[in-house]
Amino acid sequence: MKVLKYFLSIVLIFSLVFSCTKDNFNDIDFLSTVQAPTNVAAVYNITQDNTGLVTITPTSEGAINYDITFGDGAQLKNIKQGQTIDHIYGEGNYSVKIVANGITGLKTEITQDLVVSFKAPTNLIVVIANDIAKSKTVNVTATADYATAYKVYFGEVADEIPVMANIGETASYTYQNAGTYTIRVVAISAAIATTEYTEDFVVTAILQPLESAPTPPAKNVADVISIFSNAYSNVAETNYFPDWGQGSQGSSWASFDLNGDQMLQYIKLSYQGIQFGSAVNAASMQFLHIDVWTPDVTGIDIYPIDGGGAGEKFVHKDLIANSWNSFDIPLTDFSNQGLPLNNLIQFKFVASNWAAGTVFIDNIYFYKAPEPASGLEGTWKLAPEAGALKVGPSYGSGDWWTSDAQAVIDRSCLFDDEYVFSLDGTFSNVLGNQTWLEGWQGMTPDGCGTPVAPHTGSNAATYLYDATAGTITLNGAGAYLGLPKANNAGELPNVPVPASIVYDVVLSNNNNTMNIVIEAGSGVFWSFKLVRYVPPIAGTWKLAPEAGALKVGPSYGSGDWWTSDAQAVIDRSCLFDDEYVFSLDGTFSNVLGNQTWLEGWQGMTPDGCGTPVAPHTGSNAATYLYDATAGTITLNGAGAYLGLPKANNAGELPNVPVPASIVYDVVLSNNNNTMNIVIEAGSGVFWSFKLVK
Repeated sequence: MKVLKYFLSIVLIFSLVFSCTKDNFNDIDFLSTVQAPTNVAAVYNITQDNTGLVTITPTSEGAINYDITFGDGAQLKNIKQGQTIDHIYGEGNYSVKIVANGITGLKTEITQDLVVSFKAPTNLIVVIANDIAKSKTVNVTATADYATAYKVYFGEVADEIPVMANIGETASYTYQNAGTYTIRVVAISAAIATTEYTEDFVVTAILQPLESAPTPPAKNVADVISIFSNAYSNVAETNYFPDWGQGSQGSSWASFDLNGDQMLQYIKLSYQGIQFGSAVNAASMQFLHIDVWTPDVTGIDIYPIDGGGAGEKFVHKDLIANSWNSFDIPLTDFSNQGLPLNNLIQFKFVASNWAAGTVFIDNIYFYKAPEPASGLEGTWKLAPEAGALKVGPSYGSGDWWTSDAQAVIDRSCLFDDEYVFSLDGTFSNVLGNQTWLEGWQGMTPDGCGTPVAPHTGSNAATYLYDATAGTITLNGAGAYLGLPKANNAGELPNVPVPASIVYDVVLSNNNNTMNIVIEAGSGVFWSFKLVRYVPPIAGTWKLAPEAGALKVGPSYGSGDWWTSDAQAVIDRSCLFDDEYVFSLDGTFSNVLGNQTWLEGWQGMTPDGCGTPVAPHTGSNAATYLYDATAGTITLNGAGAYLGLPKANNAGELPNVPVPASIVYDVVLSNNNNTMNIVIEAGSGVFWSFKLVK
């Protein structure tokens, strides 16, 4: 039995002895990220001579020394990390307390039972099992009366050194090869006599992934051509298992389902192919992405195949067993070998160890960086002024009716409607609880009311902006600009609700004003003037260059665990100059420059300034959604973040996967020039960031 407690103490005085060439000897900022020691345990080694001599070996991550209370009334002892201590016990049961001391004074305490008996162990029960997550790894747990510890001989090599474990705890071992082995367990007490158990056990290898490949980031439809992925629309009628003679060589194939996530499984892979449902023009794409998992294939050759007679070219990738291998291969690696990319019809995969192993493949797609925003993307509203709506017998006229200044007030439920053009090509009417209704929609007289289907904004819709033709096409029943009744065939309800509407459009005022005209039937011209809605978070933000700009604690907005001080602004200048850019078109960017702040989980030891590490480089496409009512900002796009990249809704990296989106709580103040952000990174861990424009 082990009881675990954590203590936080204040270190008043400590001295540091440096033997290095670093100039800033007073820089102890790294201490702010140090945690209490973890994984504290103790191994007992008892002599089998009826003396009661026990050797105690404490272990942990992050401790510099240990305070040991033996549990028999003897004086507490302190030993350094890596040392052992001997103690003679009388026969009996004891609770040994071990306090692991960290460099900053943070402590972790455990209490662990010890049985000292001069009787041979009895009632030995041994459980041997293959590890469910680690290939060819076996876990042994033994319990027995009068036993203190046990030894396990796993039987893979001659004259092996046994693995020791305390009674009731687990001993683990990873084999080089799967197979049947004789495992011997020896339970020991303080007596000379021991008790043994032997079993022939079948060690198995894990031959399939236990978790899905990383989730692909959201991409615009025009920026990706997917062959096989749940994240995108795949090329229709693609054959993922064409038999090109592989079956005669012992190879086979299947569709593998991992908790609803479909992936391709190629068994005893020699060579295998994919026949596209139609020819793929990847000439405008930049990369080929593919995820590969294998228990035993050492490498794979990846061939795109041309349909015009140019043949095939390959790129070789080494594979790491029992983990997902994610590759983003520049298409120039193929085109530079002479492969055209405009008429691809197949893939071929060839294993380095021919017909001897299995691969699982997911997320095969071509992609490119997103195109620059057209200027249309973003949120628009009717201009709150006279003349925002008008209708007449000629293009752009308002001879029959023009809205006046009073209409902005009387029709406020219309003037607050939003027309949202997203970067991914989707369109939304965001109407809220009320919009302007007319008699044909059941409102008499005309006035504000609950939106009426299909003009509620609930149906899916897309848009196409043709800058050359000067048109916007909305696709989706119920999608509209200005007023829902006006469409190319006429006015509702005199014509059916259209599946699409084409509007003439002119952008002006640095793409912040949109003038729209539509001929609703013959000789009826409606005109609408829209202006871009500028969310208060739009613009470029940085961490406030002051103490307290970053903090973390156990409650909302607290900095009890750590708060950045004024020195941090200097020491972490590469973090405080990072920019968080919310663009008017709905896109978001992390602009980090050549350096940003890196931590140990990103490969920087100790923490410090360095070259940004993927995916937190600002190079991936990202968007944002600001919800003023809920007080939240949602960032969409793998690698997009505010403050520190590790903090997300599921927890802290690297303990959780990189998320596809993150939601932050936000409060704006100081005329929308100060932004206070809080995120609960998992359960009970609250990070706070203060940004300024």
